[in-house]
Amino acid sequence: MPAFPSDQGPVASSAAPNWISPSVSVGRNLDGQPVVKVAGAWNLRSLQPVAEAVRQQLAGTMAAAHWDLSEISRLDHAGAMMLWHAWGKQRVEHLNLRPEHEGFFAHLQAGPALTGLPVRQVERRRRLWVAGRSIVTLGQHIIQVIFLLGRVSLAFLDAVRHPSRMPWREISANIYRTGAQALGITALVGFLIGVVLSYLSAQQLKAYGAGIFIVNLLGISVVRELGPVLAAILVAGRSGSAMTAQLGVMRVTEEIDAMSVMGIPYTLRLVLPRVIALSISMPLIVLWTNAIALVGGMVAAQFELDISLSYFIAELPNAVPVANLWLGLGKGVVFGGLIALLACHFGLRIQPNTESLGIGTTNSVVAAITIVIIVDAVFAILFSNVGV
Repeated sequence: MPAFPSDQGPVASSAAPNWISPSVSVGRNLDGQPVVKVAGAWNLRSLQPVAEAVRQQLAGTMAAAHWDLSEISRLDHAGAMMLWHAWGKQRVEHLNLRPEHEGFFAHLQAGPALTGLPVRQVERRRRLWVAGRSIVTLGQHIIQVIFLLGRVSLAFLDAVRHPSRMPWREISANIYRTGAQALGITALVGFLIGVVLSYLSAQQLKAYGAGIFIVNLLGISVVRELGPVLAAILVAGRSGSAMTAQLGVMRVTEEIDAMSVMGIPYTLRLVLPRVIALSISMPLIVLWTNAIALVGGMVAAQFELDISLSYFIAELPNAVPVANLWLGLGKGVVFGGLIALLACHFGLRIQPNTESLGIGTTNSVVAAITIVIIVDAVFAILFSNVGV
């Protein structure tokens, strides 16, 4: 760009050295055409102390002039937006700028396609875009979970054909961590849920003189629905998040990559033991939770309805058909496999940074609890005539 006399000088900031201060110079080139030369650092930090002075200088420029932005040392969205407003929110015809700064103005140039629309249309398009992105993301997760399930199934079949390859120690360790160590919290929550459910039901049954039906109400609700779902939600929040965090840390520390380099299949050594262990321990946790919840219900029923523990225990087999127990145990197996599979899926997707680890763990727990509720609803529909 040929040199030209300056009509306006740079705007200096006392908070930053002069060499990074934003400056606006207006002059003419050799052809006599007006040229606006912009230089310095046009980022938020440099513009903040002198924003008003720079805005006034830009107000005195001509949008139809030639604009030279090649000497801008730093540019961010704040600086690009200030120039964009000076141009009347449209790209000037004659513009000279660095290639790395082109993206800012290309993004702003695409904006008027939406800003010219009514606010309702803009909001509608934004919601459609967000909904579409969510659907695509959900589809990707479903496909990847199916692929992971396929790899786990192949690893399981290979281990069945060659029992020496089965990771028995990992399975045993995961059964202990996900099953035995979860008995305390499931017992506490199950007991309290049984007490609350029995107490609230007793208040209604006493009003109609039907207190003896507390056995039917409590037995069916706990054994068939509440016990499996409650145990699954607790395990998803406790063991599922731990599995995701463990695999995530291994991704961050590149341990999984090291296993692949050494020829060790991580599906066989990491995913399969967790899926098998949780599928085994979940039915046992469901039985434990059911028993403790029923004990809590018995205690509350004795105090509220004067129903003895012996009568409650004697009437429970007649009030709750055994099919409900098998249905609850079947739910436990399915819930355990799904929770472990989702936990491993999100753990293997962790990127090598702490933010991704936190987000992945949260998404794992939310997805596991959601799929548990959805699958429980499917069970309720498919087996609506079983054990009733």
